[in-house]
Amino acid sequence: MLAPGFEAVGEAFAADPRGGSALTVLHHGRPVVDLHEGWRDSARTIPWDEHTLVNVYSVGKPVMAAAVMQLVQRGQVSLPAPTAAYWPSFKTTASVRDLLSHLAALPSFPVARPVEAWSDWDLLCTDLAEATAEWEPGTVAAEHALTYGHLLGELVRRVDGRPPARFVAEEIAAPFDLDLAFALSDEDIARCAELEFDAPDWPARMLGAPDSVHARAVSNPPGARDLAVVNSPLWRRAAVPAVNIHATSMAIARFYAAILDGRLPDLAVPQHTGTDLFLESEVTWGLGVQIEPDGTWGQGGLGGNAGWADPTRDLAIAYVTRRLGDFTTVDRIEEALKKAEPKTANF
Repeated sequence: MLAPGFEAVGEAFAADPRGGSALTVLHHGRPVVDLHEGWRDSARTIPWDEHTLVNVYSVGKPVMAAAVMQLVQRGQVSLPAPTAAYWPSFKTTASVRDLLSHLAALPSFPVARPVEAWSDWDLLCTDLAEATAEWEPGTVAAEHALTYGHLLGELVRRVDGRPPARFVAEEIAAPFDLDLAFALSDEDIARCAELEFDAPDWPARMLGAPDSVHARAVSNPPGARDLAVVNSPLWRRAAVPAVNIHATSMAIARFYAAILDGRLPDLAVPQHTGTDLFLESEVTWGLGVQIEPDGTWGQGGLGGNAGWADPTRDLAIAYVTRRLGDFTTVDRIEEALKKAEPKTANF
């Protein structure tokens, strides 16, 4: 669907078909744009539909942040408290706030592990608990590309008792009608889109300089940028909430709408501004989201996925794709949204 006033947004979405993608825009929580195109599979035999799930990579990180913030709201967790107060074997001084804001100084899993380790939650969490911080926690930001979900998810498990996938399913997905999950069931795996690269050299282009924080952070365990892994049952059944939440665009947009209207905790609370060593750019981190100078906030995901909110216009936006490339389409959609004129009388 495409509501009057958003025609340019529809044109921006259609300008570069990805062979499988979707865009949802909610205004005051109601859909004004809900479009999809292409196919679910690389052979282009199964059309993409509103029930297609796709791996949205880091777009899922704020979902884990919201889970922790629910525990904060309930008085079960304190942001300034050391993580070790809830996770006794955790050795660094990083606080809960540090974990949420990519300030924990644990951007990489510290022990080299094989791809099969993605299925071993306890092993990877033990590695993080016993790790030495790469610098003083709370001082320098570096997006915790692969470790973020294990750090927050294990905190949730230690406090609440439920595994993070179950907590998200019962406390976020079900209550807010969000079609998103990780550690997928066979039924959900059957709805997943197959990822593909926009060019054969895409993994190398995205790796970063050798021995950089970026390169180290995304390389262990291997497989997060390997199609044979991310399209496999091993990956889809695993709990890697930093990068393997699978979702529809409607689910991500509804997630942001629930934050905007106060049903989910506010994440757009500035915590740190400075050069992010992983992103190698100036960033203002909130509680699991990036806050932009224009007041919009959200989180991009590897390959061109994105979810964000425009609070001044009460817009919640999500773009998801199975073809991993760059953010050209998202940038074009953003520009079109600036010109959109919601005709609220029609809703």
